[in-house]
Amino acid sequence: MDSIRELETKPIGALLLQYALPAVITQVVASIYNIVDRVFLGQYVGALAIAGLAITLPIMNIIHALGSLVGVGASSRMSIVLGRKDVRWAEKILGNSMLLTFFFGFLFVTGGYLFMDHILQMFGASLDTIGYAREYMQIVLPGMFFTTVTFNLTGLIRASGYPTKSMWIMAGGAVLNIFLDALFISAFDWGIAGAAWATTISMFSTAVVAVLHFVNPKSFIRFKRHAWAPKLYIFRNVLLIGMSPFLMNFAASFVVALLNRQLIRYGGDLAVGAYGIVNTYAMFLVMFILGICQGMQPIAGYNYGAGHNNRLKHVFTLTMKVSVSVGIIGALLAMLMPRIILRAFTDSDPLLDIGVPALRYLNVMMPLIAFTITNSQFFQSIDKPWIAITTSLSRQVLFLIPLMFVIPAIRVSMGGDGLTGVWVTCMVCDVLGAILAAGLLLTQLRVFHPGYVPPLRKPRKEAGPKD
Repeated sequence: MDSIRELETKPIGALLLQYALPAVITQVVASIYNIVDRVFLGQYVGALAIAGLAITLPIMNIIHALGSLVGVGASSRMSIVLGRKDVRWAEKILGNSMLLTFFFGFLFVTGGYLFMDHILQMFGASLDTIGYAREYMQIVLPGMFFTTVTFNLTGLIRASGYPTKSMWIMAGGAVLNIFLDALFISAFDWGIAGAAWATTISMFSTAVVAVLHFVNPKSFIRFKRHAWAPKLYIFRNVLLIGMSPFLMNFAASFVVALLNRQLIRYGGDLAVGAYGIVNTYAMFLVMFILGICQGMQPIAGYNYGAGHNNRLKHVFTLTMKVSVSVGIIGALLAMLMPRIILRAFTDSDPLLDIGVPALRYLNVMMPLIAFTITNSQFFQSIDKPWIAITTSLSRQVLFLIPLMFVIPAIRVSMGGDGLTGVWVTCMVCDVLGAILAAGLLLTQLRVFHPGYVPPLRKPRKEAGPKD
């Protein structure tokens, strides 16, 4: 309970460090699952295996989106109600979020098996890569259910005052994944199947540990019998807040499918493999920035619920400064040492030749990406889902989908190569997305005013002691 009270008393800088550092490590560690798989496959199997794994990335992102739909919505909501000092309501959010996790996890895993080949082909698998992609997905799909459980519960662990424990759960899974990749791929020579088994076992282990936290009677928020009763209004509020990261990840998956098709059209399977590597670096930076924002989330949500608007403004501005700084550093590294970064994944000269310009184009606007992400995450944290949804989807849906067909075609018609047109499209959309995010932020500055009173949906029904 003392750790929760700190959210309204401890200095914001110290609080952000306390919550953001474990969250950053958690996000970076989460990205290690895919990074480690690519490194081992690139070194021990080959370029086509990397391309096959790249095909599965958007599918994995959709499953991660399901975890975000429930996990982010539940943790954001829990922070707000804890700001209102309502523990019983927080317990209901825990139980109902697990019901949603079971439902969506079962739905997606079952659908993945029934329509696997169709899905892989839709996301850009060719005759040369579909075998690798299918072998990986057949093993990893059940493990993705445990990923949704882990994403949900580690977010709630952090929101209920245990940010460091949330970090150690994810870090332990990543360390196990690295060890098993080395064992299964390099020692046992299991190829892409080894990467899948390593990931699946790691996901299962982290889910079990996360569940045990909420079974422990010493935990501040834990599983209670009353919390498992389905509450439609809690489902609605959790899903509404979580819709922003869900739609962002879901749209990103289909955008990757579109990109893969354009990459095959203009550069072939190796372009898909190069994009898989480049996107891994970009996602590493994005995960780092998301970790900072997730550290902000319980602080912003709690103080928003408690009506401490000055502290709300302070945590937002500080988070924005740190996130944009990370974006600047990531962009500089991509511009100055692209081959050093890419050689961590592959020694293939054709992949390097394609990947160097791609790495620069896709990361030069990382400071603007950080600005957009921070805005989206902030409004998601303070229960303004439609602002968060609009901000997060603008780049991918509003700008990237139409321009992905226009800019490469214009470049080809002018005698240039379409592949560079694909990279340029991503860069242009980063700028347009940041401009829209800035405009939306200006319309919501009232939340920082001392006299602003935050609304809360259905306070009597949800906070009632016997509902």
